[in-house]
Amino acid sequence: MHLQTERLILRPVTPSDLDDLFRIYGDPATNNFNPAGPYPDIAHAKAVLSRWLHHWNKYAFGQWAISLNEAPEKVIGFGGLSISTYADITINNLGYRFATEAWGKGLAIEFSLLAVRYGFETLTLNAISGVVRPDHLASQKVLTKAGLKYAGEVDDVTDEEPSLLYTLKAHEWRGRE
Repeated sequence: MHLQTERLILRPVTPSDLDDLFRIYGDPATNNFNPAGPYPDIAHAKAVLSRWLHHWNKYAFGQWAISLNEAPEKVIGFGGLSISTYADITINNLGYRFATEAWGKGLAIEFSLLAVRYGFETLTLNAISGVVRPDHLASQKVLTKAGLKYAGEVDDVTDEEPSLLYTLKAHEWRGRE
């Protein structure tokens, strides 16, 4: 299942995405707001990719590898919708991470708008949420532009202040026009 926007191509992750996954998630710059920090090694990335592939097999949706239309062979990020649990709250989680060269171009917003539409129109999810650190203002802006609204806090990181939960319900999304 490939999806496309004006500038982006999204395709389900495959085992061949391992090096790109480690390149992006192992980069300290892409983890400025991640209390866990960058992926420590390729083995960690392989375990994450295995979980992502299992999610696709179990639910028929999950994480996509993201490329630009003009360079479909080069992965610039990963993102998707996944069933995730944070502090005993299970959500349809909208998440993404882009390589630093893709920052500042509106690609996260473009991706998120497509993912939300896909989640409601194709998957018929009842709600989509995103969890973001309180100091990550850029991601809060992306979630807001994608239609999600602040819904509360999630105490998901030990010895850290709570993360922020943003949510959009299907009926709110359908009634936005």
